[in-house]
Amino acid sequence: MTKLVKDVQSHAGRCPRCGKGRLVTDNNTGETFCGSCGLVMTDRLEESGPEWRAFSKEEHEDRSRTGVPTSLAMHDMGLATIIGPMDKDATGKPLSASMKSTIERLRTWDSRSQVREPVDRNFRQAFSELDRLKDKLTVGDAVIEKSAYIYRKALEKGLVRGRSISALIASALYAACRDTGMPRTLKDIAATSNIKKKDVARCYRLLIRELDLKMPVVDPVKCVARIASKASLSEKTKRKALAILKDAEEIKISAGKDPMGLAAAALYVACVLNGESKTQKDVAEAAGVTEVTIRNRYKGLKLALKL
Repeated sequence: MTKLVKDVQSHAGRCPRCGKGRLVTDNNTGETFCGSCGLVMTDRLEESGPEWRAFSKEEHEDRSRTGVPTSLAMHDMGLATIIGPMDKDATGKPLSASMKSTIERLRTWDSRSQVREPVDRNFRQAFSELDRLKDKLTVGDAVIEKSAYIYRKALEKGLVRGRSISALIASALYAACRDTGMPRTLKDIAATSNIKKKDVARCYRLLIRELDLKMPVVDPVKCVARIASKASLSEKTKRKALAILKDAEEIKISAGKDPMGLAAAALYVACVLNGESKTQKDVAEAAGVTEVTIRNRYKGLKLALKL
């Protein structure tokens, strides 16, 4: 810390030279100087305002001072620079009319030149689709980052050539959901992306094989809350179903079973035990499985746990 800065702090806003004038800050130039004698204390001021996000052009001009954080789910990872929207020069003065039109033209060419490579265009299309799926499936940023990572690896290995970008990004999203334990089924992702389930499954198997991914088994406990919410089941039934699944896991009867079907069967068993009037059809529709699956799992749970 320099002697001048120490003097500024010790005088608490007073000029260290004349001792009379107050320190004035010019937000446009970033200078701090004495209002009486004109001594310049600092010539560059750090912005102290909050790093707010902007969702419109007006908000961006009003309060944004930083760009978006880096992300794998952006075609340039958020590292590219752009010509800012402010029509002002380095000293904060407004640009002339002729210079404004020149800068506007430069902005246009700058945005166009960022996607001149085929890889960038591929990423932009894929991540635009991923952003749409994120909103429809309500998944978190961690899942989206993992999906983008898997897709980038697939593109590096040349797996995208000759295949649908939409199907491959959907399968990457499903792989990310499996990896992070997010309870989203292949059926959900196929329905949301408007792609046949078998096409998404084919691409998913390709990713697993070529990228050597190790997918963990989905925990049926994580599917209970989703099914219970859709079927409008009580909290008591939900807790009972969780206890049933815990017992089933301890005696190793849950291995190899469809997690969604097992969770639905546990909820149906809990409904029967608690006297809640829900049919197999109601629970099956909420879980997206057939009534036959629930009946089979129900019989297995009842017999193994002696309910």
